[in-house]
Amino acid sequence: MTALLPEGFRDTLPPFADAAAAMEARALAAAASHGYERADPPLAEFADGLGSRLKDGGLRNAVRFVDPVSQRTLAIRPDLTAQIARIAATRMAHHPRPVRLSYAGPVLKLRGDALNPAREVRQIGCELIGLDSVAAAREVVTVAVDALEAAGATGISIDFTLPDLVDAMAATLPVDDVDALRERLDAKDAGGVAALAPAYLPLIAAAGPFPDALERLRAFDTGGILASRIEGLGEIVASLGNRVQLTLDPTERHGFEYQTWLGFSLFVHGAAREVGRGGTYSIMREGGTEEAATGFSLYADALAGNGAPERRRLFLPCGTPAATGVAMRAAGWVTVAALEPRDTPEAQLCTHILDGGAAKPLGG
Repeated sequence: MTALLPEGFRDTLPPFADAAAAMEARALAAAASHGYERADPPLAEFADGLGSRLKDGGLRNAVRFVDPVSQRTLAIRPDLTAQIARIAATRMAHHPRPVRLSYAGPVLKLRGDALNPAREVRQIGCELIGLDSVAAAREVVTVAVDALEAAGATGISIDFTLPDLVDAMAATLPVDDVDALRERLDAKDAGGVAALAPAYLPLIAAAGPFPDALERLRAFDTGGILASRIEGLGEIVASLGNRVQLTLDPTERHGFEYQTWLGFSLFVHGAAREVGRGGTYSIMREGGTEEAATGFSLYADALAGNGAPERRRLFLPCGTPAATGVAMRAAGWVTVAALEPRDTPEAQLCTHILDGGAAKPLGG
């Protein structure tokens, strides 16, 4: 029984842990090449501070406990974004805007869900803080694609949404119950939308491959309320060229509750579910003022895939000179030295063996 772990937790063993670490390093290196510097907040902090930095809160699904030292309630982060928001609003409040930060680390959720029962996952991401513009959103989407490509992902697709669409349209197309309308649009419940606000029915059809969906959304927006959002989406998509597949679902809100005018989901070939999300949002600064931000997060467990990583290990027979090992490692090999004569390359999961000063594949 001592080997059992709680529900939603697991060990990651070699070679998968090595492959995941390498993937994370490549993704962060891609972000760093765009000027995103690494921040590393603590695993837990005061719950009231963590929950106050995102306009729509930051403590959803958080594990909380009483700190035996301070006797105050702490929260283990369920999402790193709220911590980056705190850093930007306090420790880096004086820093010229925009601030570009990247991060990676474990997060802990109180409960998993049906699509992802894991409660501890590793989150990788970037946040651009202090600027609300199409240029900022375009950069963040570009960095997300670069990070995915650096991580080895193929078949990348992005599904865009407009989380505040109903709020933006409500003044022109009034509705009695905005929350209920959002839920029905999110669920693509045509009957429910027709009963609440039939004028919004065309939005359900404004979803699908990007060019056609955008034209349907433009046709719906007869008053030009969404014109700036539609133009912004067009600019972002134009900047991506043919690198990714693109879709639009303007009424999708599940998981985008704290986003403002833009949200997006990231998908890659071979992953059973989305591998990341991003969008625009607001940070609460000291004194209650708001600051715009845009960012994305990647979910390392979804991105890692199910295939076994490739090993390439060179077995050094017992008695191999240390200088030879140094030379082979300098040449790019991972070496595993036999520490006793009876050791074998098979036992050490090696793919090659040093023979006559050269690396030879096993069985070759």
